[in-house]
Amino acid sequence: MGRLHTHNHGKSHSIRPIDPKKPAWITQSPAEIEEMIVKYSKDGMTSSQIGIKLRDQHAIPLVKPIIKKSISQVLEENKLTPEIPEDLNNIVLKAVNLQKHLKENKSDSRNVRSLELIEAKVHRLSAHYKKVGILPKKWKYKSVVAQLE
Repeated sequence: MGRLHTHNHGKSHSIRPIDPKKPAWITQSPAEIEEMIVKYSKDGMTSSQIGIKLRDQHAIPLVKPIIKKSISQVLEENKLTPEIPEDLNNIVLKAVNLQKHLKENKSDSRNVRSLELIEAKVHRLSAHYKKVGILPKKWKYKSVVAQLE
């Protein structure tokens, strides 16, 4: 799949395990894995960071085949989901960093264009989340407000 605002065709994700069954080497029970997910979330980690930590430190390649739920479903059950979804938050942070850069470097016209593209992604993604019901209908991205957060 190609990227939205470039002519590149890069890899869009890492390679997932081929077989989605529970591996034989996993000794933790599903309840223990859910406890780890909740603990890491309370420590301030996002769902993708939790997945990476489980993969790298606990040798759990995929959570869903083992506990029959995704990490985000576990977080929803324990009422630990963030106000703004993780992917939207990452794009907003990227826009804020670009705005800070442009305040210092006013003649950087290439990054003015990239800021426009990033903000277009924010608006597209927020419209999707409003339609699905994840974000409230009155939520609106404002660059000035985003810089303050």
